[in-house]
Formats: sequence, structure tokens, C-alpha cells
Amino acid sequence: MRIMGRPRALVTVLAACLLVAGCGAGPSQVRAAILFSDNEVSTDQVQFLIDKAVQEQPAAQQLSQQHKLDQLGRAIVGQYMLHDAVRRAAQREGLVADENAVSKTLEQDPLAQPVSTTGVDPSQIATQIAYRARDHREVIVDNVLMQELGAKYVSNLSVTFDYTTVTDRDQAVAKANQMAADPGAATRLIQSDAATGKDASFGFKVPAVQSPDLAATVLYGVQPGTVVAFQPSSQYATWVVGVVRARDLSTPQSVDNTSEPTANQLVAIGARLLQPYVDASGAKINPRYGVWDPVAMNVAASEAETTGLVLSTKGSTQP
Repeated sequence: MRIMGRPRALVTVLAACLLVAGCGAGPSQVRAAILFSDNEVSTDQVQFLIDKAVQEQPAAQQLSQQHKLDQLGRAIVGQYMLHDAVRRAAQREGLVADENAVSKTLEQDPLAQPVSTTGVDPSQIATQIAYRARDHREVIVDNVLMQELGAKYVSNLSVTFDYTTVTDRDQAVAKANQMAADPGAATRLIQSDAATGKDASFGFKVPAVQSPDLAATVLYGVQPGTVVAFQPSSQYATWVVGVVRARDLSTPQSVDNTSEPTANQLVAIGARLLQPYVDASGAKINPRYGVWDPVAMNVAASEAETTGLVLSTKGSTQP
């Protein structure tokens, strides 16, 4: 399966990727926004970008007037988290951003225009502002590398999981906690739900090339033995609660009737594959910005406002 096209095609799709929604105690140093195991991002760095955005972006000025600059702060911190993970993944995987694609995308610079608030998902406005406040070359390089990472593994990536479905967050949280506390509970809950006609199943294997959008979800970023609860689409009430049983990155997947993943899908899959690198970074986020949400791969205002759960099962050695 040919995933990467010619550099000219890559340049074209990168511009589109950047315009789409894409992907205990706090830090001991008060002036650190994020403490990683080997470096840090200071609160001054984050505040500089917030101030820069307010000066340059009418959309940021609106957030300021609405007393919602905390959203921009979380978006900036979330992007710094992913930037660090991209750096680690590139070193480990031997990835180098296509310089021709980076340069040509910079010539077009899809981030040069101010953020439009017309017809844009309000939840993505802060993210788009943060992209424009950051160094544009850095943002583009991150996206190139995420696309390359997604392209490297999409043909071999598959996940096998047991799951059930519920209709609201409270039910999802309750069942996820039950499954994590007692490994046998997952089997009992799924069997019970399947018997009542709910969408529930065991050993459900999905190659990434068969469902690229699903491959961008938390199911594909965790290790076997992990319980997850998440909402695949905000357009529907359904929540998935499941246990990942196997995660394969090395076996070519033969699937009929699949189309080549889009650039946006590859970037999203690449971002999801950064999840283990975020875990390995030892990152601690200053509580003033919120908490890391591994389901959304972003920063949430609080644990109660995360978009789902990622839990190790009892007795698991996974983080």
C-alpha cells in the first residue's frame, strides 16, 4: 500500500492538516509550566505566546474579553506536550522532516491568516490561535513528522480489544473502574451487556487501514491490558468502554476495499502514536493550566473535564 505520495502532494495536504482540528502535587518549580524528565517549559514561555496572540489575533482578543484566555493557555501547553513527544519519537524512529515539504509549506504559510471564528468549531479556536502564536516552522515540522510517523505504521497497525457500549459518561466511568479493579469484571460485564442486545463483543480486531479514524483514538495508543473509556464521536451519545488485549505494530494487515488514508488521518494517527512517548517523558503539568487528558491528547481544565479514562488493570505493570 503506497502511503506517502510525492513531496509536491505532501506540501498541498500539509496546509489542510494545519487548518483542521487534528492531536498529586504539581511541578516542584513554580515557574515551570511543564516539567519533563530532561527539560522544561516555563510559565514565561506560555505567557509570552498568550500575550503575542492577544496582540496579533482578533480571536484571541475576543477570548480575553470573554475571560477565556485559560483555554488558550491549555492549548499552548498541550501543543508543547506534543512537540516534546514528536522530538522523542523522531529520535527513536529515525524520522527527519522532509525539508522540501517544510519549506514549500512555509512559502504558502497556512498559519499566516488570522483565525476565523465564522463556521469554526468553538472548541478548536484556541488550538488554531496557539498554532499561529508559535513559531510557524516548528508547527509545520511537527505536523510533517506526525504524518511521517502515521505513514510508517498505518499499514501494520492493528488493535484487538473487548468492549461494551453505554450512553453517558457516568456509566462509562463506572464500568471502566470496575474493569480496571477486577480483570474478571470485564468479561462478566461484556457478556451481560451482549446478552441484553447491547453493542458488545470480545476479541474485536481492527487494522488501522480498515478504520483510519478509529486508529486515531485512544484504543491505538495504549498497551495491552489497559482499560479505556471514550466517546468515538461527539456527534453521537455512545461511549465505548473496553480492554485492549493486543496491539500490533509490525504485521502487515491485508484488508479488502480500503482507500489510502488522507493526510489528516495520517497526522491524527501519528499524533496517537505519540501517546507512549508522552507517558515516557515524565511530564508534570503545572496545575494552573490543568491536567493531561490522554484520550484527547490535550490539556483539560480538570480531571472531571477530561474526555474519557485510561486505566491500568489491577496487577498490570503498564503505566
